[in-house]
Amino acid sequence: MRELIADVLIVGGGTGGTAAAIQAARRGAKTILVTEFAWLGGMLTSAGVTAPDGNELAAFQTGIWGTFLRELEQRQPGGLDNAWVSFFTYEPHIGAEIFADWVKALPNLEWIQGETPEKVLRQDDQILGVEFQSIKVKAKITIDATELGDLLELGNIPYRWGWELQSEFNEPSAPIAPNELTQTYPVQAPTWVVVMQDFGESTAPEISKPANYDPARFKNAWTNYGAEAFLNYGRLPGDRFMINWPISGNDYGEGVERLLNREARSHFLQEAKNHSLCFAHFIQSQLGTRYGLAEDTFPTGAFALHPYYRESRRLVGITAVREQDLLPKGQVAPLPFRVEAIGCEYAENFCQSIAIGNYANDHHYPSGDIPLKPKSIRWGGRWTGTPFTIPYSCLVPQTIDGFLVCEKNISVTHMANGATRLQPVVLGIGQATGMAAALCIEQNGQPRELNVRSLQLALITDPIAPAAVFPLFNLSPSHPEWLYWQRYYVDHPESYPNNGECPANSRTLSASPTAQRFSGRFDREAVQDYELTLIDRPDQSWALVTLETEINDQLQEIPSGQILNGLGKFNHSGSWILVEALS
Repeated sequence: MRELIADVLIVGGGTGGTAAAIQAARRGAKTILVTEFAWLGGMLTSAGVTAPDGNELAAFQTGIWGTFLRELEQRQPGGLDNAWVSFFTYEPHIGAEIFADWVKALPNLEWIQGETPEKVLRQDDQILGVEFQSIKVKAKITIDATELGDLLELGNIPYRWGWELQSEFNEPSAPIAPNELTQTYPVQAPTWVVVMQDFGESTAPEISKPANYDPARFKNAWTNYGAEAFLNYGRLPGDRFMINWPISGNDYGEGVERLLNREARSHFLQEAKNHSLCFAHFIQSQLGTRYGLAEDTFPTGAFALHPYYRESRRLVGITAVREQDLLPKGQVAPLPFRVEAIGCEYAENFCQSIAIGNYANDHHYPSGDIPLKPKSIRWGGRWTGTPFTIPYSCLVPQTIDGFLVCEKNISVTHMANGATRLQPVVLGIGQATGMAAALCIEQNGQPRELNVRSLQLALITDPIAPAAVFPLFNLSPSHPEWLYWQRYYVDHPESYPNNGECPANSRTLSASPTAQRFSGRFDREAVQDYELTLIDRPDQSWALVTLETEINDQLQEIPSGQILNGLGKFNHSGSWILVEALS
């Protein structure tokens, strides 16, 4: 067996692992990334969820997430405004190519494909590396970036799986006692994404009916939406459709606990993929033979390389992110100051924020939605989520050295995982973890000893992809005062405003080259609910939405009935204009 030595070892090439490897290597650490699949990016690519949710506002497009979006804008023919579930949809292979190019540009980053972990090398409470099928890698810092937290199990590192009761963390939406839902679906349901295509006037190849096909499972899939809206949910460029549909669709959670067992896992995966095949057959049978499988989407055909896992084993860390840590205190969630670990050497008690997110708390179970404490807000003419932050202490085990996590395996409760699991958040977590690992190498220290302020400063001053550690609605990363205010709140976190807006100067925006002119009558339907009736097409109305703070402020001041001129992008799937400039 070949033996390799590294400063930092990342196991898993998903969303968090890819970001961690890139950031650790960019910082200068000798890094080895070991992956099962030939595509990097996980949820954003190989799992097929190419309609990312959350961190959509311009102010939250920072770090590797922001640079990924800018690169997609350059490479994706036809642009990113295609669906109504997300402002950004793209072909999976383009996302994978971006990550692969970034990795290959780093001479101190070795990427090894086609290996899965077999054994965690551990001496007492120190993780020393990982043994795979054909290689052994020893490293000063090992990062678990697997989709299901496999190193936690292999390394005998304490973890959680399943629901926590209300008595454990005082979460307002947690169950008081075990019930049928908690026992049937201990974690959120994965989805095996399939991509379909509109063949137009041609007839698509027939999708054969699987042996266990039951159309009754899908009969209400688009009842409340209509077929067109259902397809446009995940519309991709080139008349393709990402099928990741939660309502009587291809979420699959039957016997999900089998994911914990490597032998049983393969049976669950076969069933999950077959379930998506059944759904694709149902779609073709109901909507017509113009719709078929987009077989050239992935190396494996129309089906993603692996499922979209929404939840995994979750580390027992120094602290756990709880539901109340994500709920609004004003217009933002409270900053993470607390440190509650018992029997742990960790003693820092200042702001722990190292990544940001803003998605709603979104839980997926085949039995349907569950009641949750609301964290959504109206902003920019639409619903978005309360901004929250991820604390460094949830990446670090309580008593284990040489080890960090950076995927859905962070120290988080089942309830809070519904918001922390989203793609941009996990990219930010991965970037912070990679930076933390590199700083541990520089400082010759352990993750539990790392000064969080040094990590925060390294993230916001990164020369390639500076990442916000404080969410500020009114400060996009291109704003000239962005770094000043990020650094200010690093030094004065007690001054962070509960409306999420700093006293920065406003600026005039310029629209992108692809923006189109529009003119029409502006109407305010309700608070943060705007409509435009076009002058040249008075029979057609469009919702007005924006991702820019300056436009959001302007829209709130415009009286109903006024003629409004501007520049923006027309999204036919969502029937909205994404406003970039007003005149």
